[in-house]
Amino acid sequence: MTDEVQKHLDKGMYGTPSVNPDEQKKFLGTFRERVYVRMSIQQMKETENKKILEKHLTDYPKANVLINGNLNESLQSSYIQMIMKANLKFTVVDTDLKEDTDSGLLVISDEAVNADTIDIQEKFTFDNTQAPQEKQEKKSFWHKLFHNN
Repeated sequence: MTDEVQKHLDKGMYGTPSVNPDEQKKFLGTFRERVYVRMSIQQMKETENKKILEKHLTDYPKANVLINGNLNESLQSSYIQMIMKANLKFTVVDTDLKEDTDSGLLVISDEAVNADTIDIQEKFTFDNTQAPQEKQEKKSFWHKLFHNN
């Protein structure tokens, strides 16, 4: 009984405890596991990244977009227009993230997607008309162990 009372008092004084608050702060209130694509504030200022995002927004028809509320209004507005054109929902998140390396825009899901790569430049590197590098044939563990090449 006293344990329940203490929990109730703690919740009233400190608010509802949250899971991974540092991760949620970094990812505009969501978890990293829900992110399809991340753009830093600096990346949002680069025209090429904006074109890449515009091209790939339709790849995520059920996604939502989170926009950092600390972006200047003209930058915010241009991305909001693009998101609305792609018929996606968006939320401008009030945050204290202001550095160029902080999250500026996230394309997210309502549930975990666990994408290995979320950074826009890493995820869509081959869109810049680069030819994919030839894959080297993987040698087995035993081949490596017994053949010194």
